[in-house]
Amino acid sequence: MKAHWPAFMLCVASALCAAPGVHAQTGADFYRGKTIRLSVGTSPGGINDISARLMARHMGRFIPGAPSFNVQNMPGAGGIIGANRLAHSVDKDGTEIAILERAVAQFAIAGDKNAKFDPLTLTWLGSLSSYGDDAYMMLVMAKHPAITAEDLRKPGMKVVMGSNRAGSTNVIFALLAKQVLGMNVDVITGYGGAAKIALAMQSGEVDGQVIGLSAFQAGQKNMWDDKLVRPLVVFGRTTRHPEMPDIPTGRELALSEDGRKLLEFSELPFFMALPFVGPPNMDAGRTNILRKAFMDVAKDKALLEEANRLALDISPIDHIAIDKLLREAKQTPEKVMGEFRTLMGGAF
Repeated sequence: MKAHWPAFMLCVASALCAAPGVHAQTGADFYRGKTIRLSVGTSPGGINDISARLMARHMGRFIPGAPSFNVQNMPGAGGIIGANRLAHSVDKDGTEIAILERAVAQFAIAGDKNAKFDPLTLTWLGSLSSYGDDAYMMLVMAKHPAITAEDLRKPGMKVVMGSNRAGSTNVIFALLAKQVLGMNVDVITGYGGAAKIALAMQSGEVDGQVIGLSAFQAGQKNMWDDKLVRPLVVFGRTTRHPEMPDIPTGRELALSEDGRKLLEFSELPFFMALPFVGPPNMDAGRTNILRKAFMDVAKDKALLEEANRLALDISPIDHIAIDKLLREAKQTPEKVMGEFRTLMGGAF
């Protein structure tokens, strides 16, 4: 046994010497001098682009080696092209991540033929927003006779919602209010954005719209502050919004269990509204570094101050919460999924 002792010690010494190098390549030695490409599946100027550039300005401080970030816009197919590229075509060494449009994972689960990836195989870092301080409201002009959501279930009471196009979020949730909540709702499509719908509301062309609370407060501040509009129901929440304790959630008003499940699946994008993600099969050590950096920077004072100036909702969730959301969504019954595809107006 003594004859083999030096060889044994040499092996131990070699392992001990090698270990720091292995860990360093996972951390500071790997990222020092590197640039992380952060791709955005939309054109410049939208909320995803703004959020990506915000993270690019701050996240490097929380990664050992302090890498720089390069934001690249790659719009196309509602972000699905970018997700396909992330899943199949980029380096998996931790130097490329992306922010996806909030509905991309939902569309893949629902069977969008253009989605060539399984969301559960991607390396999720987290989402900057879980819609915790927001709500997707169905609101009407205050002069409309409907005072509560229940009023829109009464014979002879109707509301006309302005919206964008078939398959857009404001159309889907107006139709959900009709189909799942039993409200008398008509939808007029073709308006070029929330501001134009707001003008149509004020002129009496339509009665209301479905829109995010923060978006309406930012874009139509006077209408909100002067109480010219009245919310009737809020979506994208499991509980009532603290600023609107008398306004029920859509889940409260669902008329059937299948309807509630359809609503829950439709609401998935709100709970992971600004998701950041890497390709599948990333190095485990670098994955942990990026996930920790993501959650740390989301609580950083400098980032939060800038986000406040940009009117961004920062209510972060981690990769574990996203994984739970996706696994629950995958359990949606096929009958309900089919109803969701119908709501999308043949977009799949």
